Amino acid sequence: MSNPNPPGRMRFGIFLAPFHKPGINPTLAMQRDLELMQWLDRCGYDEAWIGEHHSAGSELIASPEIFIAAAAQHTKNIRLGTGVVSLSYHNPLWVAERIVMLDHLTRGRAMLGVGPGALPTDAAMIGLSQSQTRDLLEQSLGVIMQLLTSEDPVTFKNDRWDLREARLHLRPYSEPLFDICTAAVASPAGPRLGGRHGTGLLSIGATTAAGFDALALHWDVMEAEAKAHGKTVDRSKWRLVGLVHCAETKEQAIKDVAYGMEQWFHYFQAVAAFPQMAVPGDNLEEMIAFVNDSGFGAIGTPDMVVAQIERLQAQSNGGFGAYLMLAHNWANPEATRRSYELIANDVMPHFQGHHAATMGAAARAQKLRPELAEIHQKAVEDMGVKYQAEVAARN
Repeated sequence: MSNPNPPGRMRFGIFLAPFHKPGINPTLAMQRDLELMQWLDRCGYDEAWIGEHHSAGSELIASPEIFIAAAAQHTKNIRLGTGVVSLSYHNPLWVAERIVMLDHLTRGRAMLGVGPGALPTDAAMIGLSQSQTRDLLEQSLGVIMQLLTSEDPVTFKNDRWDLREARLHLRPYSEPLFDICTAAVASPAGPRLGGRHGTGLLSIGATTAAGFDALALHWDVMEAEAKAHGKTVDRSKWRLVGLVHCAETKEQAIKDVAYGMEQWFHYFQAVAAFPQMAVPGDNLEEMIAFVNDSGFGAIGTPDMVVAQIERLQAQSNGGFGAYLMLAHNWANPEATRRSYELIANDVMPHFQGHHAATMGAAARAQKLRPELAEIHQKAVEDMGVKYQAEVAARN
């Protein structure tokens, strides 16, 4: 039920949780996140997905919708998505209302990414167990899709929500609808749900061992579920999330990540109760080795990032539409901006049809240079002789 041909121009973007060191100035941290959106827009990135978290001290954005509204005022082209709204925390009617409002405010640049809620410490504060969140995600997305795609009223009741003849009072700005994605780490839950509703897929754990092994399986699940429910899915709506940091040399990249990599690893090793993202390493050297040697990511040059993306393309068994970099604050803000700039300059062209074209043009010109340079030189000399003859004739 999906496009049998691999997607064409690959899109690039980021997945911004965000991750900030506890104890730093949160106002300044969020301001830097907004400035990063402007930098990505300037560099030609296609999209950015913004997370929702309420605890654990590092992921500071509580409302991706509010952040997107602010970022949209200072950017022109980049599309901005919720990455993700934790549907188990919210009444589905209000989620649908907010994303439609954003769709209008951004003139079609908003996207909706949904998931169950990744941090157990978030859910615990509102009396939710992780055993409940996935069922609530499924029920909520069903309601939201009805509200967005139909003008019929929706009546729905469970232990947490009671909707009575609910309907949207605004229809979406986007025609027919903005992008909607379900999140996946390693299990088939996200692809199963995405296929049933014909949405896109955000493979957040694409480079973890379990996530990498499951890539092709995830799309198989999407296609099977879509076929069973009379929907279609499109690989161009499949987004893979990975970890990279780029510099002019591998040595410089390694120096850069000494700024904050250990704190990021500590967060997943000892703070966030999110075992799917467990990462090994007792010191910086071991952490860097794990990222580069296991395929978890790439810390190094643009060529290393190209190789990492090509590896994911092969594992996906047919390609995907967008590569999103997980924003991690391994490096300081200046080095982070430089990494994104290098990727825009030296990596994107490999996957957007520009690298081969200009390299081919240069190679053809180089091959023809000796012959054409000789002809050109002869033409210059002949013009000189002609001019001398004209001067002699006048005299």
